[in-house]
Amino acid sequence: MNLDAIATAIGELDEEKVLSLLNTFIQANPSEDDAKQVVAACQSGMSIVGDQFEKGEYFVGDLIFAGELLANAIETLKPFLSAENEGNRGKIVLGTVAGDLHDIGKNIFRSMAEAAGFNVLDLGIDQPASEFVRRVKEVNPEIVGMSGVLTLALESMKNTVDALKEAGLRENVKIIIGGNPVTNNACEQIGADAFTTNAAEGVKICQKWVS
Repeated sequence: MNLDAIATAIGELDEEKVLSLLNTFIQANPSEDDAKQVVAACQSGMSIVGDQFEKGEYFVGDLIFAGELLANAIETLKPFLSAENEGNRGKIVLGTVAGDLHDIGKNIFRSMAEAAGFNVLDLGIDQPASEFVRRVKEVNPEIVGMSGVLTLALESMKNTVDALKEAGLRENVKIIIGGNPVTNNACEQIGADAFTTNAAEGVKICQKWVS
């Protein structure tokens, strides 16, 4: 497998070439180490996508497509990756907060985080603070990710952080918030540790937290 070729194909959103390269790869019954190298190459390809988005060369629709392309690639490679090595980077409880039904950005982040080795529990959309608290108690993650597109999501994010504090869980987790309305000022008022409007950047932040 030409790892540069798979990274480039993902970076260029060339679905046909990605599928062709992966199908050729799995037909050779690869080892787990080989499959891990391909996953790493896919991650490099997503970094290219993230860089292109930051430069204004790619748009939200391209990110959505890249997320789907990555998810399909990982699914193809899963039979060659042992379960014990999946999600070994850390755990993330992720969800769109109460009152917000948007999930595109959350889903892109989830796919990229899973590809980076995180075990992601996706709560879905319109999730109340109580559900975040319940699942954090249950899963004991290193990171909580909250997403929202509507302005009202900011209040729900703060309510969720406050609920985690009241439950005595806040100090045990890092919190990242993402979505159109988040800013540095909002991040401080909400009490999160970081914010982002870019899924690739968000995954990089999470990687630094657990490294």
